[in-house]
Amino acid sequence: MTNSAPVGARLDALGSSWAIWRLIVLVSMGGFFEFYDLMMTAYISPGLARAGIFHLGAEGLFGLSDQGTFAAATFLGLFIGTLGFARVADRFGRRSIFTFSLLWYSAASAMMALAHSAAAIDVWRLTAGIGIGVELVVIDSYIAELAPPTMRGRAFAINQAIQFLAVPTVAFACWILVPRAPLGIAGWRWVVLAGSTGALAVWLIRRRLPESPRWLETRGRGVQATEILGRLGQIAPSELAQSPTLEEGSAVRAAMPAGPGMFSRPYRRRTTMLVILNVFQAIGFYGFGNWAPSLIAAQGHALVASLGYGFVIALAYPIGPLLCVAIADRIERKLQIIIAAVATAWIGLLFARQTAPWALIILGIGLTFSNNLLSWAYHAYQTELFPTRMRAAAVGFVYSWSRLSTVLSSLVIAALLTAGGTTAVFAFIAAAMAIVIVAVGALGPRTVGAGLDDLSP
Repeated sequence: MTNSAPVGARLDALGSSWAIWRLIVLVSMGGFFEFYDLMMTAYISPGLARAGIFHLGAEGLFGLSDQGTFAAATFLGLFIGTLGFARVADRFGRRSIFTFSLLWYSAASAMMALAHSAAAIDVWRLTAGIGIGVELVVIDSYIAELAPPTMRGRAFAINQAIQFLAVPTVAFACWILVPRAPLGIAGWRWVVLAGSTGALAVWLIRRRLPESPRWLETRGRGVQATEILGRLGQIAPSELAQSPTLEEGSAVRAAMPAGPGMFSRPYRRRTTMLVILNVFQAIGFYGFGNWAPSLIAAQGHALVASLGYGFVIALAYPIGPLLCVAIADRIERKLQIIIAAVATAWIGLLFARQTAPWALIILGIGLTFSNNLLSWAYHAYQTELFPTRMRAAAVGFVYSWSRLSTVLSSLVIAALLTAGGTTAVFAFIAAAMAIVIVAVGALGPRTVGAGLDDLSP
């Protein structure tokens, strides 16, 4: 590897090194608290109803279930964050925006824990969602830009396994705390505050997390990129003082014309496919993830029992991605997405016909595994299909459609659950998965084993 080689080529040559894995684990730890905050939507809603703050059916805000408007507020915030603010990571860098968004949603979640009305909770939930939306795009962009093609799938699988540890954590916290009021404070408030204070602690991760070398190169900052590559073992110490060609190459590449945007060829087809994928995969993933305790309760089980069953199902979240590490970089990414969509539709329809606790738990775990595969596969997929110069903005744009979809589908699911029960909900999810299969199968390119620079001319 010559000293004038682009940063991307040097990173791709690293292979599966410990230096890369350490950074992936660090940034994933930050994502743990985002998922904690995001996934508690399903688990604290019964506690808010129990406290008399949330109302069911037409008695809630806007004549809708308060759980429906709470989920809608969450994902409206995510939509605003991913669409309106994700692009700032292309301008100011991955590391600084990672830190800013952590502090943003920590503060907003703390304010939500102090609220006493459904309207106030929804406002602060929306505000927290903006920070979470930015953070998730930044983490995905950072991992894609760091991981060589031979380990990119595994990197996203490990990332999601670490982040998904938050799901059983928040499920267990809600199971223990939501029915109680330690120190005279409602249990759901303790759950929210725990996530808020934990995210503040993760701010310390920033000190050990370098900026993305690929992003530095697009800004003409070759010296800093060189120093980071040195720490990652790609440039020998003796070369660090003699790397003007890398600096010059970075400056030249930064000064080049921007190239086609996400709505121009060859990216227009990819953007269209990813928008469709995000709109309809979100119905399957969050249609179950955000509603699991309520869907179980609708099958005739009490609040405490539904939270307990939900916790057992949630234990599968971090296990699912780990089971798929072996195939992550062996099976084509689009095929993984299609397999997951088929499994989610089929298992969901079976779930809707069950009432026995053991059947609900087994099928719930199956749904969790299929949604796990769908989640990490498409997270990796969408970051692979755009160049570094616009990765955060483009991923933020297509990803934002999943947030808008969940805003609307939360209201639809609330209505379907009231009118037609779990059968109607899972028929809706199955139809959405069918659209995912057609869109990705017809329009999605192949990506496994290809370098980012080769995928984005």
